Amino acid sequence: MLKDKTRYRILIVEDNPGDFTLVEDYLLDQIFDPAILRATSFKDAANLLLTEKTFFDIILLDLTLPDKSGKELINDFLKISSDCPVIVLTGYTDVDFSIQSVLLGVADYLIKDDLNGISLYKSIIYCLERRKKMLEVKESEKRYSDLFHLSPQPKWVYDIESLQFLDVNKAATEHYGYTKEEFLNITLNDIKLDDDLTHHNKTIKHLEENKAKTFKGTFKHSKKNGEIILVDIQSNYILYRNKKAEINVITDITERSKYIQTIEKQNEKLKDIAWIQSHLVRAPLARILGLVDLLQKQSEEKTEEQIELLNYLTASAHELDSMIKAIADKTYVTQTEI
Repeated sequence: MLKDKTRYRILIVEDNPGDFTLVEDYLLDQIFDPAILRATSFKDAANLLLTEKTFFDIILLDLTLPDKSGKELINDFLKISSDCPVIVLTGYTDVDFSIQSVLLGVADYLIKDDLNGISLYKSIIYCLERRKKMLEVKESEKRYSDLFHLSPQPKWVYDIESLQFLDVNKAATEHYGYTKEEFLNITLNDIKLDDDLTHHNKTIKHLEENKAKTFKGTFKHSKKNGEIILVDIQSNYILYRNKKAEINVITDITERSKYIQTIEKQNEKLKDIAWIQSHLVRAPLARILGLVDLLQKQSEEKTEEQIELLNYLTASAHELDSMIKAIADKTYVTQTEI
């Protein structure tokens, strides 16, 4: 049989030499070259873990030691074992106590009389894999927490059914003026304006009926000081602490909206200017050109000076017409670009 060549660092906390030798043999049956250390008391184990800060992959703990035993031993040992999995090895077959031990935090509870090399090795591998997955979950939760709480953009999580805030980041508390505790004691209805509540509820209902996971919308919110702001919200459904919830990312577009409104007003003014230039100003100019043309077509003789003056007047009128047209065209282009 091929042995596991991983060099596991294993601490066996066992005061009975015979039991230690038996457990060591079981390990050597399945693992090629484990690094095994022994502690014969709680004090010795604490010295290895705390004072010498020795690292272990797994700890095998006998429940009866010279200086501690039972529930007290488990509680105190888990305080010093850090994230290292602890497997209890005992002669006690009390099922209730085994369940209680697992609830306290031990990785597994094995009866010495039922122990063999394969069962011990399987327990070690299962515990290490479980620890690995738990560390991955913790790391994932930490990444979520960092992305959520350290984000410069306001974010919160709320219960879909009660609309109660479940979590909120620092950016949201600073932007809205509520403390985190105040946020967690109010609902979404407390910051949304009445005319937006119906729209929001219809949106939620539509998304639930259509099994959608995200939505975007624009709403009016009220800060703690009463200031009304316009916000864009991007929302995603999540399961938060076993509750149906949404995480919202909030973008305040109040200033952008005001800027767009200002541009739109300027746009309307430019349209009016362009219309005035195209119609009100050019209309009398067109009449002038018509009168000049009539004067030039009169049958009576004109002096060279009169002809020259009429030519100058015609040229100036056409030049003015071109200028007005150019200004109107530029006004239209500017209005279109805006």
